[in-house]
Amino acid sequence: MLSGSRDHRAGSGDGWTRCGVGHRHWGRFGAAGLLLTSEGLILLQLRSVDTHHGGTWSVPGGARDAHENAVTAALREAGEEVGIRADAVRVGGTDVDDHGGWSYTTVLARPRGQLTFRPNHETDAVRWVTVDEVGDLALHPGFRSSWPRLRDRLAG
Repeated sequence: MLSGSRDHRAGSGDGWTRCGVGHRHWGRFGAAGLLLTSEGLILLQLRSVDTHHGGTWSVPGGARDAHENAVTAALREAGEEVGIRADAVRVGGTDVDDHGGWSYTTVLARPRGQLTFRPNHETDAVRWVTVDEVGDLALHPGFRSSWPRLRDRLAG
């Protein structure tokens, strides 16, 4: 997200920051996303061209607010971006990509049943893909760098 869709209250995570190694990241308090898997498939979101790294595939996710833990933020963002209800998934773990003072947490989860999607303006498409297809897509750079580690976690 380039500009905040939520209000800019003091605890809003919307905004740019730099990590300890000097990279620029969206999410003043870090960010989180939801990696849903079901029967060998991964749910991915095609990011709208109006978002940071638009036109790439990733998990639904975004900035953490000051009061949120990573799971809460990932579930909220998945609800906002693709319409997944928090009670429709079962969280199974997390994976943290730490950049020194800033981190992105991928929340690993499975659907509790059939999901319905209601994408918002940040999402151009939502699609289930096989694990083998993921690496062939135009991936968000952060997701691309985390994917080998995440894939190993899913296989284990």
